[in-house]
Amino acid sequence: MNHVKSLGEFIVEKQEDFKYAKGELSRLLSAIGLAARVVNREVNKAGLMEDILGDAGAENVQGEAQKKLDVYANDEFIRALKDRGEVCGLASEENEGVIEFKSGYAVDGQYVVAIDPLDGSSNIDVNVSIGTIFSIYRRTSKSGPATFDDFMQKGTEQVAAGYIIYGSSTMLVYTTGNGVNGFTLDPSIGAFFLSHPDMKIPEDGKIYSINEGNYVHFPEGVKKYIKYCQVEDAATNRPYTSRYIGSAVADLHRNLIKGGIYIYPTTTSSPNGKLRLLYEANPFAFIIEQAGGLATDGFRRILEVQPTSLHQRTPLFIGSKNMVEKAMSFMEEFSPQEA
Repeated sequence: MNHVKSLGEFIVEKQEDFKYAKGELSRLLSAIGLAARVVNREVNKAGLMEDILGDAGAENVQGEAQKKLDVYANDEFIRALKDRGEVCGLASEENEGVIEFKSGYAVDGQYVVAIDPLDGSSNIDVNVSIGTIFSIYRRTSKSGPATFDDFMQKGTEQVAAGYIIYGSSTMLVYTTGNGVNGFTLDPSIGAFFLSHPDMKIPEDGKIYSINEGNYVHFPEGVKKYIKYCQVEDAATNRPYTSRYIGSAVADLHRNLIKGGIYIYPTTTSSPNGKLRLLYEANPFAFIIEQAGGLATDGFRRILEVQPTSLHQRTPLFIGSKNMVEKAMSFMEEFSPQEA
């Protein structure tokens, strides 16, 4: 049998593509991989453990009910990243402010991480794929614990980003700006191995992913695009197929492999959009662009949006290049952006 590269071996082999100190990225991603394996273990036995399923009895900063696994995953990633020394602080969906690492080697770590520890957690109790999303930046402050300003960087400044999907198999997909690679967890060994090298998203697809239950609340341009997707036209291979899981990691992962578009637009109740810029839209955009796709807010490139708060929200149009461009044309024609 041919040797299959482990995540660690692959990172070491590709270190020359990383423009900062050798070994830092390897240790940082290893920490994320370790926490992911621990979370995966709990996710896989959630149905057998009553103390892991259900609500935690509190809300996160977003006003969303926290699941017990949300809290568990958040604690595991904080612990793993704090212990390695490369990260001086973290911004999480589950915490209102910056989590400062004030002790040990971590206080002078050169990186900050923005993370959604468990995306799609409302699906935990019904055994639907969920995931973790992370974004890594080089700090802008000189030393000491992370500051708010360390996180106020555009997505173009990411040095790495990725996600872990906990599904029929557990995969870690990441980029450092030199393509996208996917690794599948071998549970018998407890290690990730390269299974999807140099991932590319098709320029066209047949899948559109959007919560059509909110149709009446969508901008006119989104409504027009949905109708376009549903019209029969042999020349453009329509109608398209509607597929919406409700876990962004699962929807994006499928579309990355098969081709498609994922849309989470503004609505009348969420005029700024619903997804978070720092730890959802930016890492997804970095990955999809590196795979050959596009990611916009309907009018402009997501990676060029200037963040102003840790939990800033944004609409998101992301996926196959030609599909995103078509959706944007409807937005520009029927929902012109306000000056």
